[in-house]
Order: sequence, then structure tokens, then C-alpha cells
Amino acid sequence: MPRYIIERTVPPLSRDELAAAGRRSVAVIAEMPGVRWIRSYVSDAEGKVYCEYDAPSAEAILEHARRAGLPVDRISEVALEISPAMFA
Repeated sequence: MPRYIIERTVPPLSRDELAAAGRRSVAVIAEMPGVRWIRSYVSDAEGKVYCEYDAPSAEAILEHARRAGLPVDRISEVALEISPAMFA
């Protein structure tokens, strides 16, 4: 299954607003077999959220975002995942 990093530009969001967006995302994922939200990183300083997803295609990521009402600036498919443990 391909892995994607999604970049989203967002206005300043309260923790309650982030939680509501997360609940919308989970509800939509329940209806989209093959789409899995792994984790997200929030940068308040940059007004960005970076999300990591497994999905069958970039189109599935866009459909998920549309249904959940989430912005998408850029979708990048991950070609290779590396970690420090690989080089120890």
C-alpha cells in the first residue's frame, strides 16, 4: 500500500477544532476501505498540518479530504522510509 505525506495550510486552530477535524477524518476513513491515517504533525508557527496516510492512490487521499472537509496543499508519495536504527 502506498504511503503519503499530506501538507495542509490551516488557520490557527484550537485543540477542540483539531479534535473535531480528527473525528471527521476517522468517520470518513470508516467508509473508505484501504485508507489509513497513521499520524499528523501540527506546526502552529507555520500554520501547517502534515499528515501521514496509507492509501491506494493520491486520488483516494483527495476524496477523503473532500468528504472530511480538510484542505490539501500537496500530496507526496513516500518512495522510501528510513530511520536512525537502520544505520546503527
